[in-house]
Amino acid sequence: MSAPATTSRLTRRGIPVDPRLRVLALGTFVNRAGAGATVTTFALYFTRVVGLSAAQVGLALSIAAVVGMLAQVPLGHLGDTRGPREVMSALTAGFGAVGLLFLVVRDFWTLTLVLAVVTALQNGGGSVRNGYIGRIAVGGSGVAFKAYLRAVTNLAMSLGAALGGIALWVDRPWAYLAVFAVDGVTGIVAGLVSLRLPHLSPAPARGAGEPRLAVLRDTPYVVVTLLTGIVAMHFVVMEIGIPLWVSQHTKAPTAIVAVLLVLNTVAVTLFQVRMTRGVDGVVESSRTMVHGALWIAVAFAVIATSGWLGPVGAAAVLVVGAAVHVVGEMRSSGGQWGVQMGLAPQERQGQYQGFAGLGFSLSNVVAPTLITLLCIEWGWPGWLVLAALVLGAALALRPVTAWAQRTRERYGALSATG
Repeated sequence: MSAPATTSRLTRRGIPVDPRLRVLALGTFVNRAGAGATVTTFALYFTRVVGLSAAQVGLALSIAAVVGMLAQVPLGHLGDTRGPREVMSALTAGFGAVGLLFLVVRDFWTLTLVLAVVTALQNGGGSVRNGYIGRIAVGGSGVAFKAYLRAVTNLAMSLGAALGGIALWVDRPWAYLAVFAVDGVTGIVAGLVSLRLPHLSPAPARGAGEPRLAVLRDTPYVVVTLLTGIVAMHFVVMEIGIPLWVSQHTKAPTAIVAVLLVLNTVAVTLFQVRMTRGVDGVVESSRTMVHGALWIAVAFAVIATSGWLGPVGAAAVLVVGAAVHVVGEMRSSGGQWGVQMGLAPQERQGQYQGFAGLGFSLSNVVAPTLITLLCIEWGWPGWLVLAALVLGAALALRPVTAWAQRTRERYGALSATG
């Protein structure tokens, strides 16, 4: 099925012009609002109400994360071969249905099993959705779609977190269970909503000798994924590095951490689409990633100076650093999407986007320890080393993406866009 002609205008009064993006945005909003509520309450419910230890909950989350990593490529491939719309709908609705089992979980092993299945379905659904976007909206349109959906995700997660906050304020078992029920139902609804998307034909059958998961043999794309994963460590910095840095190395009030989080969320919601305009094609996308990484590196250098200042000065510098960082975050995200979608063959976007997501997943595994060692244990020099690491990975993407483009025919990715 060929994509309809794209319009230069993405939205009208904030509503997507493209009907496919409207459906994707509605499903994303419904699904992520429920998830935002669960994320806010999950750990407290299973420790304070169910009675599991924090270590048990953490271990269950870690095991589920590994299972999710292993599932996202084959499930993305399933979307390619069985039809992305139908598989995305089934995985998303399945995520919601299995999530309802949290209502009856009362021990560690059951929690681990349910959480692993939920995470696998969630990651797989994300892979298929990204593959669907890669097929219907090529080049700059794909980046614009992703940017809009990221803004929608931030808004939905914020509203969901507010709902979770109400459950925390009530602090009764029924309130936490109501959150899990809402999350499950919204997942099922999101799965049904995705059926309103146009049907896309499954990928052609594999040729003789063609590997089932071709992305695993696409060496340039593997290197691209590793480098984008290194750049993506900056997300973990804001989630883990900043709170620890503020509390252990600065005189700023710890409440500033919440201010920085709100600043990031609001900025992405309002400006992510605008910050990715003009990003079209692999070459421009790799250049945009360098620009974004440069902003991130400057932000880390600014944040490093906050440890030398008094309470007011440190707080002000942290706000400036966070503002600079979010610009880099939005720019580098747009560049990453353009590179990852542009180098993938159209008929295998699902498995390729599933593999691309491994870079982010691996970053979440490695980055917490690395950031703690560099920025918290070492101090301000560690921020500069981390800045150099992120910027160096982005710079390396320029020649690597050029190599990937030259070798698309060798790896059977002739339909990739440049």
